Amino acid sequence: MSETEVTATEKETTNEKDTSKVCILLNATGNVPIIKKRKWMVDPNKTVSSIMQFFHKHLKMDPQEQLFLYVNQTFAPSPDQFIKNLYECHGTNGKLVLYYCKNQAWG
Repeated sequence: MSETEVTATEKETTNEKDTSKVCILLNATGNVPIIKKRKWMVDPNKTVSSIMQFFHKHLKMDPQEQLFLYVNQTFAPSPDQFIKNLYECHGTNGKLVLYYCKNQAWG
């Protein structure tokens, strides 16, 4: 996944919104490095595993380290789940809230 496929949203005051992307809000849990940019616009046809791989690289984690994603502090989505489906079922206020950590936390 390249930087063009997952881009940070820095202009929250603009009136133009890309409706073809899903806004993901990332929250750190446990002893994982904190990402400075919490809001990301993601292609809805990407899978959870591709998002995990991108953020694994973005956090500069060792290849052996695991990264867990959780939706709304409740469950870990399957790696083959599409972001679009998660957003449609669990999105709130125009965002999909994901929590990330190195150890299992919920679910």
